[in-house]
Amino acid sequence: MNSLLLYIHWNPNPELINLFGISIRYYGLLWAVGIFLAYMMVQYQYKDKKIDEKVFEPLFFYCFLGILIGARLGHCLFYAPDYYLSHFWEMILPIKFLPEGGWKFTGYEGLASHGGTLGLIIALWLYCRKTKMHYLDVVDMIAVATPITAGFIRLANLMNSEIIGKPTDVPWAFVFERVDMLPRHPGQLYEAIAYFILFFIMIYLYKKYSKKLHRGFFFGLCLSYIFVFRFFIEFLKENQEAFEEGMMLNMGQWLSVPFVLIGVYFMFFYGREKAIKHKR
Repeated sequence: MNSLLLYIHWNPNPELINLFGISIRYYGLLWAVGIFLAYMMVQYQYKDKKIDEKVFEPLFFYCFLGILIGARLGHCLFYAPDYYLSHFWEMILPIKFLPEGGWKFTGYEGLASHGGTLGLIIALWLYCRKTKMHYLDVVDMIAVATPITAGFIRLANLMNSEIIGKPTDVPWAFVFERVDMLPRHPGQLYEAIAYFILFFIMIYLYKKYSKKLHRGFFFGLCLSYIFVFRFFIEFLKENQEAFEEGMMLNMGQWLSVPFVLIGVYFMFFYGREKAIKHKR
């Protein structure tokens, strides 16, 4: 029997609590939890490698600002450039200007993972220039921790009933009541589970093989795994913007391709090139 009663009806209040007019939302909270857990994981790796604590201290601020600025600009410029280039301050500030005048605080409504990844890569380059650390040593440590943050971000999307899947009749379908009454793939949940699995794979590889794997391997694995999965999961998700409807692949898929290629290079070719040169 195919009935809506068999599906998971999903309509949580995105706001966890309101304190004196300040809204605490699940979205921001889950982002914060994900970043905090990644921070703890990277701190553990610095201690494990006996790197000076003073070198580690500024890393959080570089990562946080890189991810936030990159994710925000990525959403605005990749998915809605026409709107945000004519509403510049809404791109920079967490507010929305009202048609009747004035403004309201909304938080950042729209963050793109591709932009966040690019922002993080640039921020880490700046961090390494300051600390004189080898770039790949740092991005490898960040890569081990990144999947835990990515998983919590997708749970944040789930709590917001956003980035929804296409209609389906699978028994675990979600009915996102804030959107419509159609049973849909819980694409956010698929991605969260995939990223948490990657996190445990990373931990296992780090514990067992970190001294045997070449520089750049963890960075390459992180990019290739996440964005290969992202490429294919897009086939089960609704397009985020109307302009994507006529495209052979949507924007998320096109943006995933270069990250996958970079990841494959660092997993399989970067270390090999260095090894060949060393033997010569």
